[in-house]
Parts: sequence; C-alpha cells; structure tokens
Amino acid sequence: MSKRPFLRWFASPSILIAFGITASFLAIVQYSFRAHIPGSLDPGGLTLDNFTTLLKAVYGQAFLNTVLLCLWTALFTLLIGYPLAYAMIRAKSARLRSAILLISLTPLFLGEIVRTYSWMIVLGNRGFLNAFLLQIGLIDRPLNLMFTMTGVVIALVHFTLPIVVVMLAAALSHIDRNLERAARSLGAGRIRSFLTVTLPLSVPGIVAATSTAFAWTFSAFATPQMIGGGQVQTISTLVYQVGFASFNFPLAASLSLVGLLFTLAVLAFFNAGLGRLERIGAH
Repeated sequence: MSKRPFLRWFASPSILIAFGITASFLAIVQYSFRAHIPGSLDPGGLTLDNFTTLLKAVYGQAFLNTVLLCLWTALFTLLIGYPLAYAMIRAKSARLRSAILLISLTPLFLGEIVRTYSWMIVLGNRGFLNAFLLQIGLIDRPLNLMFTMTGVVIALVHFTLPIVVVMLAAALSHIDRNLERAARSLGAGRIRSFLTVTLPLSVPGIVAATSTAFAWTFSAFATPQMIGGGQVQTISTLVYQVGFASFNFPLAASLSLVGLLFTLAVLAFFNAGLGRLERIGAH
C-alpha cells in the first residue's frame, strides 16, 4: 500500500493546471505565426509579418513605458514597504503590528477594478488629492495626475505594496537580533547597526521583493488602462487594443509572446545585477 495515498489527489489539479497553461501558451505561439485576415476571426497562413510589425515606434514606446513603470513602481514600493515591514516586525506593541499588517494588506481585499476606480476619484482634477492641496494652499491649480505616467505609478505602488511588505517582513523576521546587540556592544549606534548589520542581511529579501514587484507590475492591465486612459501605452494595454479593438488576434498573440520573452530577459538582467548585491550583502 502506498505511503502517500492522497498524493495523486493533490497532484492531479497541478497537472491539469500545467496542461492548461501549456496548451494556452502553444496556442499563442501558433497564432503569432499566422496571418491576419481583415474581416475574419480565422487566421490565415504562416507568416513572420506580425513580428516585423512590432518594430514600429508605437510598439517600442509601449515596451519602454512598461519597463519604466516597472522600475519606478519597484523602487517606490521598496522605499515605502521596507519601513512598514521593519516597523511591523520590530514594533513592541502587538496591536501596532496587527494594525500595520492590516493596513498593508488592505489593497488585496479590494478588486482591481474597484481599487483603480478609487484612485481615479483621488487623482482626478477635482479629486480628493487636488482638493486637499488647493485647500491648504500648496498649489494654485490642480495637478495633472490622471492619464500620466505619474498617476499610473502611484496606483501601481498601491497595487504592489502588500506582496512587497509581506516578503520583506519575512526576510527581516529571520535576522538574528543578537547580531544587532553584538554591534551595539561594540559601540555602534542604532543607525550604524542598521546600516552595517540589518540592511545587508535583508538584501536577499530586498532582491526577492523587488524582482516580484517588477514582474507583478509587468502584467498589470486594468490600472494602466484606466488611470493611463490610453495616454500611457503598455504591452498589456496594446494587446487588449490590438486583440479586442482591431480583432487582430495573430498580432496580439505575437505581441504577447514577445512581451513574455522580453519580460524574462529583463528579469534575468535585473536579477543578475541584484544577485551581485545579494552576494555582497551575504558577506
């Protein structure tokens, strides 16, 4: 009798999901090499024209916008998430730790569309943020945040923050506090102890959280589409426009395929650089 009688029941869903993902990917690859027939949803014969079309400036700008959005989002999410994670792990009050955790994870409790609509209300010319800044006299005219890269980054940081805080908190919780106490006993102050002990030891968590934030943002669709309003084109918004506005499914498939390969290449380059930083932190 098998020592793991329930193994096949747990493995079966994973196998089915893997099969579905593989079949979907193969369908995208197959469509990307087919010709588009105007007025028809059925693809034509084999062709490479879809990939040569992607050499146009509009597609290059979409790739550039996507990378910039991911980089800015990962940077600002790290700058906001690290202090939150540090406070959540090191706070003495259990209520304070619970409050920080709840506030950090709140975006996960909201649907993506609801969350994006909320940011449209906040960032609009007559929205909460502009009304507040005008009321206190910091600005004399509304800031143009909607349909801009800045507005999209703000909303994406809110979207990405929970996962980054959780990953950083996990990394910080595994740091031995005795190492910090040893640094203090040798004369290091709080700031120096943090910079020479805590921060280097948390580099693996920073690397993992930043890479995840980058990849998480790369696939975002609703936020760039609604906050960007068509003015901030990304790979995901172009796939939607080409596929469902023009019904050019072969071109949308080729754009998806190139976007996937581009994502893997950028992440590989990104992780190679951060990997060196992680090895430095380990020493």
